[in-house]
Amino acid sequence: MTTLTQETDSSPAHPGPFPFDPGFDIQSVASLAVSLPSHSWEFGTASEALLELYNPELAVFGEDPFGLVPPLSKAQGLGSNRSQSNSNFPFKIIPSLTYASSKITLNLSSNAGANVLSDGDGATGDPASLGVSAVLLGRGLGFGFGQGGKNKTWIFEFREGARRTMEYLVGGAPRYANGAISQRADVAELWADFVYMAPPFLAYYAVSTSNLSLLLDTVDQCGFYRQILQLGSPSDVEDYPPSPTDALNGLWRHIIGPQSSDPGLWSTGNAWAAAGMTRILATVVKAPKELFQSPIRYPSTNISASSNSSSLVPSNLRRTTAISVLTTYIKEILDGVIFAAPLDNGLLRNYLNETLESGHGYGEISGSSLLASVVYRMIILRPDVFLDLPADSDSGKNWTTTGSAYLDWADGIRHTIGSEGYVSSNGTVAPAVNPLDWGSTVPYTAGSPEGQNFVVLMYAAWRDCVLEGLCQEN
Repeated sequence: MTTLTQETDSSPAHPGPFPFDPGFDIQSVASLAVSLPSHSWEFGTASEALLELYNPELAVFGEDPFGLVPPLSKAQGLGSNRSQSNSNFPFKIIPSLTYASSKITLNLSSNAGANVLSDGDGATGDPASLGVSAVLLGRGLGFGFGQGGKNKTWIFEFREGARRTMEYLVGGAPRYANGAISQRADVAELWADFVYMAPPFLAYYAVSTSNLSLLLDTVDQCGFYRQILQLGSPSDVEDYPPSPTDALNGLWRHIIGPQSSDPGLWSTGNAWAAAGMTRILATVVKAPKELFQSPIRYPSTNISASSNSSSLVPSNLRRTTAISVLTTYIKEILDGVIFAAPLDNGLLRNYLNETLESGHGYGEISGSSLLASVVYRMIILRPDVFLDLPADSDSGKNWTTTGSAYLDWADGIRHTIGSEGYVSSNGTVAPAVNPLDWGSTVPYTAGSPEGQNFVVLMYAAWRDCVLEGLCQEN
């Protein structure tokens, strides 16, 4: 099996956001992706999409995302408008951070709870979707030097906002019986959506502050969520038993808890979970190797390791174990989607296995495009698992491949979106699930804020996969 290492060959400068034609007007799609969001999780998703699209070197999927900028403890006073000649800070305009800084509503009061970065409307994870942006802004990126000391104040406040968000999540939010952090602030309830919102931020914050304990605990959180939400896992959800189809058992239920229970196999919920874990996997892969040799320490909230925590693994195996575990969790979802979920007009169904006359099984673009983005990212991160490689392949670039069922599936989704009239003349991608009413039987055609950004994430992932020589442009 191919050995996965952090070291990679140096690559030429990125050719910009739109070097390839995906089969539809991606620039119009991206423009709507910025203008449509109105909720905290939509702002966070748009910020991530903009980062991967315009500044992939800063996203966790970049070559060396943690080597380009200093850790939080050394970032005071740095700005993004430095000369291009400064190789350590070559950034002038960062659309993602310009956008995020206009959406973050810092609340540093002692009773802010989950709402430090934005109003989560009762959700713990949704405001944290802006957490990576807050960390980057707290490093000084996104600010010029024209406003003197005011910039330093802003930098400190973003940094403090990120810290308080982390501390609330690990020490203040309710927990499910197995230790999983709740998506809701008033009850212990698990949503698959949460895995994209909060854990990627926690992992990014952990590496940015050299906190191995927090990073490994974040990996554990993915396992805790899988333990409850995965269809094939033991659960107290008696009305939705495991499927006789093994691949389908790798898929996740949407919500388990006393308030908004939805035990169905929601396409977008599975996409949220898989995409969030893919970001965490990239964070683990790109983290400095030295971090995994550091002593275990826990945040100031005194969070303790679980009995099966990966933090108990010997130091030389911590990173390898985390990579293996996350890859398995992601692959389970992709296998269920690709090998067991029937398509409708070339797209995944809103509820993946719903083929009856209930109306919940219509094909839609949101879950389809985000899961396609996961495939492209996993082909880059783990080509040894997700591509058919010659037996003599090593861990270098420029693979000679014959493709794979995963790649064929993702390309199929991308081609379908581009060739079946799913993108309108103004860039609206439809039909989508209504992001505020996932149980609706009426496909949403007015433009889904998250759906638009999922298509941008799919494009950015495909573009980077082509640039890596692992995917085809045409």
